[in-house]
Amino acid sequence: MRDATMTNHAAMSQGRALDLPPRFSAIAAGAGPGAHAEACRLASPEAAGTIVHGLDGDCPAFAVVLAPDEPLASARRAFLAGMVAFGEALGAHAPPERAVRFAWPDAILFNEARIGGARLAWPEHCAEDETPAWLVFSVTLIASKRWAGDPGLTPETTSLEEEGFEIGDRGVLVESFARYLMRAFETWNGQGFEALAQLFSDHLVPALSGAPQRVDVTGDLLTEDAAEPGGARRDSLAAGLAAPTWLDPATGRPRL
Repeated sequence: MRDATMTNHAAMSQGRALDLPPRFSAIAAGAGPGAHAEACRLASPEAAGTIVHGLDGDCPAFAVVLAPDEPLASARRAFLAGMVAFGEALGAHAPPERAVRFAWPDAILFNEARIGGARLAWPEHCAEDETPAWLVFSVTLIASKRWAGDPGLTPETTSLEEEGFEIGDRGVLVESFARYLMRAFETWNGQGFEALAQLFSDHLVPALSGAPQRVDVTGDLLTEDAAEPGGARRDSLAAGLAAPTWLDPATGRPRL
């Protein structure tokens, strides 16, 4: 998987230019949940490295255009690189002694509650054995739940506000993500996908059964289960990304 390859352009986040690595550029979208759709609209090989961001409001979001160089069946594993990168970025700005975790495959948890999620898009008619012209990885966070009423009514989710994240400028999360994404791809290219898969697995919420879990070389999740053929249950990454587990399709916002 190639990393992004674009020159850095000035992009504004809350009144300042984002400080991105030289292979990235950024443009501002409208409302947060629109970042994913806008990135998909402009996605092309030439747009690789472009980050579209909508960081205001209760549900800030950003999306990055990637340029894969392998068939969709394996290129889809870039989603895991994005998750690892954002997990590290969020953790770097988090209050101490509380970990960022993942619920397979796409939910982002903090302090054992869902604080956002990620998704992956590719050209609609791309076959599994064809190399997609582009991929779009995006993240949406819950910054505040004030609009949803009493937090006690939505205990499965939390927010940056509730957890005490002191991020006056949300652009720093995008800047950190871009740098950690480069590191994730360097790990993949230098040490093999297995090393990246282990980083993702390290963030996973344990199975309810307590059985060991790991992501294998295909990007699928394996959970040890003596009742299954081969001794493990396989959860497909492709199937898991077909519909975001954390997204309410009626509102375009994270489920609460």
